[in-house]
Amino acid sequence: MHAVRNINLCTKDCLCLYVCPTGATDTETGQIDASKCLEGCRMCVDACPSHAISLIPEEFPPQQGKTDSVRNSLLSLAESKVKQERIAADIEENADNPILRQFAAALKASNRLMAEDLLRETGYMLPQSRNVRDLLGALLNTDQPEGFPKEAVEKLLEILIKANNKGGDNNE
Repeated sequence: MHAVRNINLCTKDCLCLYVCPTGATDTETGQIDASKCLEGCRMCVDACPSHAISLIPEEFPPQQGKTDSVRNSLLSLAESKVKQERIAADIEENADNPILRQFAAALKASNRLMAEDLLRETGYMLPQSRNVRDLLGALLNTDQPEGFPKEAVEKLLEILIKANNKGGDNNE
């Protein structure tokens, strides 16, 4: 495990600089050099008053399998959340009442988070998931609009395939 910093939470109190035994933290760029992190050290995590630093694993566990009916139900629910997000965005954009606009903005954000969680559970937001590799491959094999980042998708797919081959086949 190595440390990562959430720049949005960082208050630049910089206690992490003083406790890190390897000097892995860089407050100018907000980056923590994972190659310098000591496995499970946690000193910067525990010292950070804004809770902007956390540990993440080097490798993620394999996704738990789901039946087709569960996966289809999750996708259907995620689709409804996307529709609700669009409706909330439309209300936010067109409402005259500031309280209604604020409520619609919160509803829009809530539906986005729920849709992301549902898609993550179906395997479409987990980099180690076969679903992600299949989706990226399908994007490359179909016509895309001008400006589509084809090279970036090809590079990402190549990285995911290499990582999958290194760690064994993940069927989900």
